[in-house]
Amino acid sequence: MADDAPTGPLAGVVVADFSRILAGPYATMLLADLGATVIKVEGPPLGDDTRTWTPPVADDGTATYYLSINRNKRSIVLDLRDADDLALAQRLAGRADVLVENFKPGGLARFGLDHPTVSAANPGVVYASISGFGPDSGLPGYDLLAQAVSGLMSVTGEADGPPLRAGVAALDVMTGLHAAVAILAALRHRDATGEGQLVQTNLLSAALSGLVNHTSAVLAAGATPRRLGNAHLSLFPYEPLPTGDGELIVIAANDGQFRKLAEAIGAPELLEDPRFGSMGDRNAHRDELRPLLLARLATRSAQEWFDALSAVGVPCGPIQTVGEGLALADRLGLDPVVRPGGVPSVRNPVTYSATPPAYHRPPPGLGADDAEVRAWLTG
Repeated sequence: MADDAPTGPLAGVVVADFSRILAGPYATMLLADLGATVIKVEGPPLGDDTRTWTPPVADDGTATYYLSINRNKRSIVLDLRDADDLALAQRLAGRADVLVENFKPGGLARFGLDHPTVSAANPGVVYASISGFGPDSGLPGYDLLAQAVSGLMSVTGEADGPPLRAGVAALDVMTGLHAAVAILAALRHRDATGEGQLVQTNLLSAALSGLVNHTSAVLAAGATPRRLGNAHLSLFPYEPLPTGDGELIVIAANDGQFRKLAEAIGAPELLEDPRFGSMGDRNAHRDELRPLLLARLATRSAQEWFDALSAVGVPCGPIQTVGEGLALADRLGLDPVVRPGGVPSVRNPVTYSATPPAYHRPPPGLGADDAEVRAWLTG
């Protein structure tokens, strides 16, 4: 099968993408950026659910949700309930180097597309299975549900307010990243041994790993993490603080940064106060320290403090919109936007000195590559 850009460290790797929504498609897009040929299998009549998740939509009416996670792929529509289409799906699984799926646990077994069946015919396949709560739970794999039951929502929100979900499907993205790492490790193992394997990850496990210091607090200290709004349990200041005309994120994550902060705001006396001598002291006395900081910060605007504090190495910054975040990345020379086929998307966040990601195909229309893929499978 011809490829538009047969370059990159994964060039020649064929990925059969039986995943939908976010976690799986995000993982396969990362692989596609690195040169893998990703064949996205979609069911009729509407394809991937995210094609219908609107608003917003791009100028051509395509859901921007779908566009965000499907560049560099091919799309083929296969009805697994149709004998001919199922035979093609099985042939694809048999020819693939990698198969990615996030059906309900056991959902592909009735189609002969489960790991035991596929690996029997294709022993070198790396079969990546993504679920919500593991292969035996039977629970549906929705990010919001995982945020709730994992404890993530319990530590998100104002201290006196209700639990809140993160503003993005963070666990889907996190799980997709784990899946991509697992696939790369399994391909490395296959290169060395010729053996494929089953790799599995799920939203709940990714959440518990991603809760890092919070899960550690429970396991190692018997603590119960709680909501603190924008504050941090172990660091102060590490939150938005009001200035003369708006809030500014101000961070002093170690004694050296606190020294710079105190001097920059004209409060060197804070450095002599034993209540603020160490991070532990500042955490214990944050209610006394906060008004002293606010009194100084109120004397100048957020922009003035941003300039002054940044100049001396105190981490700080305004709370921006997503558009402003993109603009900042552009000003910093990160060149955040790529336009494969004229469709804008955010570039792969990793740079490589020898094998950079390529952006050679826009997110495919539903079934856009049916003829080419079917010819390849039957040829």
